Amino acid sequence: MNQYDKYKEGEKGAWLSIITYLVLACVKLLIATIGNSAALRADGLNNTTDVIASVAILIGLKISRKPPDADHHYGHFRAEMIASLIAAFIMMTVGLHVLSDAIQTMFTGEFQPPSMLTAWTALGAAIVMFAVYLYNLRLGKRTNSTALKAAARDNKSDALVSIGAFVGIVGAQFQLYWLDPLAGALVGLIICKTAWDTFSEATYTLTDGFSPDEAEDIKATIEKEPHVLQIKDIKGRLHGNQSYIEVTIYVDPDMTVKESHKITDQIEDILKQKHDIPHAHIHIEPFVEEDKGQSN
Repeated sequence: MNQYDKYKEGEKGAWLSIITYLVLACVKLLIATIGNSAALRADGLNNTTDVIASVAILIGLKISRKPPDADHHYGHFRAEMIASLIAAFIMMTVGLHVLSDAIQTMFTGEFQPPSMLTAWTALGAAIVMFAVYLYNLRLGKRTNSTALKAAARDNKSDALVSIGAFVGIVGAQFQLYWLDPLAGALVGLIICKTAWDTFSEATYTLTDGFSPDEAEDIKATIEKEPHVLQIKDIKGRLHGNQSYIEVTIYVDPDMTVKESHKITDQIEDILKQKHDIPHAHIHIEPFVEEDKGQSN
């Protein structure tokens, strides 16, 4: 499966999230109004932001599938990260709003017991969202989509949010009315935490962050090539769901251009097979003794 097919496959998870969130948001907000539950209302508002975030991710995945053009020589893969960034801002805005409303309710002391119908609605929604989480998690790993993995984390947090709402509503049935708005406040905090995690991952990728551990694994793989006498430098960056690698290696100075080129082809093939790296730039330099002293 090539990179463009992976993005197309990832769109299935985005569509599943959109449809699920849309249905759950409508059901939760309606039942919360009827059953008078602050926690379920907050959970429903959370799902409305998830609809917007999932739409942003879907658009990002579609744009990422566009091939390179005159203005984008490396393609449009980073559109996925921009979509994640937009989703993070939306989630943070609603999370702060939900948190503010819940805290205000707790301090005013205007508590009213919610209906148990709202509790069963929250529990049912948690089961549905956990199933969506498992599907998107597997799909995100298979397609190596950062946006889809972020969506899966959001799915999981939504399932936990609904469980929290269920606990708060059940507690309110035992005269612990403050548990319902407290659950709403916890929902707000979870939304903000999820937004921050999504924002951090997107900005890390957009600023060309790359895991040092992954760079070391790639370096160890290249060092196994018998014609590589030494690695002078290795750099990596993420471009959507792809890793781009630049490596400078030392080889025997008596090698011909043809022989050196063959080595670079072998390294590129190994990196693609073992590390799923579709693009690697291998720079060849002749090995001399003073180079060894300079690189240490």
